[in-house]
Amino acid sequence: MEQELISKKELLEKYGISYGALYRWKRKGLIPEDWFIKKSTVTGQETFFPKALICERVELIQNQKDELSLDELAGKFNQASQKTAVLTVKTVYGDRTFSLSDVQSIALDKGDGTVVDLTHLIH
Repeated sequence: MEQELISKKELLEKYGISYGALYRWKRKGLIPEDWFIKKSTVTGQETFFPKALICERVELIQNQKDELSLDELAGKFNQASQKTAVLTVKTVYGDRTFSLSDVQSIALDKGDGTVVDLTHLIH
């Protein structure tokens, strides 16, 4: 099942945040790099986010930013993410990280008709 995406423009409008705030949150580690998904569109390249993840995160940031500094929030999010097992795929196009709880199966297609199931390596 493909995850629902939200465009950067829609996200900024929905939560009333600025472009600068969004990228400051990214630099501080509040929003993971791999949530910034670049896609080609008819108007050029645009940035999208996994809707459920980014909306939950922005709401958490907005609700807690008066009580905690951005650095404190980043530390809190980093502690939580360190407890989650992930699968990282490194390519010449960049890295993609997936929570293992979201991965249903892993298969390696060798290109010669041979497919190797690697799912057992993550369970």
